[in-house]
Amino acid sequence: MQFATRLQALSSNVFADMDRAKAQAKASGKEIIDLSLGSSDLPTANHVLNVIAQSLSDCDTHGYLLFHGTQAFRQAAAKWYKERFSVEIDPETEVLPLIGSQEGTAHLPLAILNPGDFALLLDPGYPSHAGGVYLAGGQIYTMPLLAEKRFLPIFADIPETILAQTKMMVLSYPHNPTTATATLDFFQEAVAFCLQHNLVLVHDFPYVDLVFAGEKPPSVLQADPKKEVSIEFFTLSKSYNMGGFRIGYAIGNAQLIKALRQIKAVVDFNQYQGILNGAIAALSGSQSSVQKTVNTFQERRDCFIDALKQIGWEVPTPSATMYVWAKLPKPWQNNSIDFCTKLVAETGVAVSPGAGFGKSGEGYVRFALVKKPEILQLATQKIAKFLQQNNQ
Repeated sequence: MQFATRLQALSSNVFADMDRAKAQAKASGKEIIDLSLGSSDLPTANHVLNVIAQSLSDCDTHGYLLFHGTQAFRQAAAKWYKERFSVEIDPETEVLPLIGSQEGTAHLPLAILNPGDFALLLDPGYPSHAGGVYLAGGQIYTMPLLAEKRFLPIFADIPETILAQTKMMVLSYPHNPTTATATLDFFQEAVAFCLQHNLVLVHDFPYVDLVFAGEKPPSVLQADPKKEVSIEFFTLSKSYNMGGFRIGYAIGNAQLIKALRQIKAVVDFNQYQGILNGAIAALSGSQSSVQKTVNTFQERRDCFIDALKQIGWEVPTPSATMYVWAKLPKPWQNNSIDFCTKLVAETGVAVSPGAGFGKSGEGYVRFALVKKPEILQLATQKIAKFLQQNNQ
């Protein structure tokens, strides 16, 4: 049996690799503490769940849902965006429901890239950003993110020969995995750069609310209010703890929204109407659960950073996201995959290797703060024992 060559680029995935390692450790009798996946363990707000539950008994919600049936959700998303960022949004032409923002980042390259075209991606970066480019037959030019540059790309370093073949740039701040944030000035620079080189600017924005210090993160459309080159992806997975409901949306340039809608029409209809009803309740109702989520992850961050310091692992305190991005102790700094696979095999503690997010991620690991403080403290005790036994 022969398969398409495009699958070759998708043969390795950081989450799939760690899933296999976790399964092996569990089969050997280890109790798993899974800090490898950014899937929130916090509950969806009751007022959201109640709306979804009420929808179940309404048989009018049980059929296929086409684009025009999503109007109320699109209006709620546009209203939320206007109130949050003071940018006018047309819900008819500038908003598109998605099955999570990952659908958007994976499918948009199909609408932009011809085979051989380049996309500019952050390194390290979220794996689905690269996967979408590979599915479209595109090529990737990575923009290294370095601690000394505050994990921001340097646009001037991109060769002109690459830019001549490039169609899109993908950014994502607050950033997964490095936890870095970006200012409005940075996005204005990015918009100017994309206008100069005729690039589509894609901004993946799942951690819009998970910020613990400083100003709230800006939207890329605040830097591109005319929506000349930009599209942004939101998800309700993080702010509203609705990861399993798979609901998000794209917002921005009307031509890009139309093109993504054409791709989406081939792949699926939309989510169940009841899920969209719940999402409307989340966006338009009380936001107290969002602040509670932020407070919970801040408490976990502080607990975990302190616990790491107590075992001699000094890590910068992140100002955003639900992760800790930690430079590995020597001599593990050139082999994050070995560190993570051996750690889970010996202790049951699962974390994500930095190399799984890109070449520039080597030497780091990512901890997801998806467990209660007492579990995070237990994890650090197991890590300390592991480091001692391995002479670190």
